[in-house]
Amino acid sequence: MWNNLVHLDLSIVEKVVRTAVVYFFLVGGLRLAGKRELAQLNPFDLVVLLTLSNALQNAIIGNDNSLLGGIVGATTLLALNHIVVRFLYDHKKLERLVGGDADVLIANGKIQHARLKTELISIAALEAAAHRQGFASLKDVDRAILETGGTISFFAHKPEPDVARHNELLARLDALAEEIGRIKAAIGAR
Repeated sequence: MWNNLVHLDLSIVEKVVRTAVVYFFLVGGLRLAGKRELAQLNPFDLVVLLTLSNALQNAIIGNDNSLLGGIVGATTLLALNHIVVRFLYDHKKLERLVGGDADVLIANGKIQHARLKTELISIAALEAAAHRQGFASLKDVDRAILETGGTISFFAHKPEPDVARHNELLARLDALAEEIGRIKAAIGAR
């Protein structure tokens, strides 16, 4: 039993190299697949990611099913990811090359259909993301940005200064009308 748990069918160096190659393949593949793959998953994307991990499992571990082999592969993935993230943190230009740029999906209230098509995001998916962030409609959105991490940030239309001042004055008038109503009720009750 102990032999099956710790006996490696492959050398540790080969396991580390296999894991590193698969890691960089996935980073590149996900970069080419687009930012939407990272956070805006639909059922098809989820199936692809799940089967992708299963398809690449043997590329990492080879014929080795030992406990130690799995630990070596997992440790290599975690360590490699930590090193890459740290390296990219200090090298912003390279991080931008790997992560890409944010994409403007709505600008000045206008949907950028070409950008949606490039990122494979439907209007329905964009509306659903807006609803999750508290917007009743895309008409309420001034700007929407697909961030490099795959999330979509929405920004509401800001009212013009005159409109904002008008709304503020109306709110104050409503408050005064309420106060006058309470005063009249208090006087009438005496």
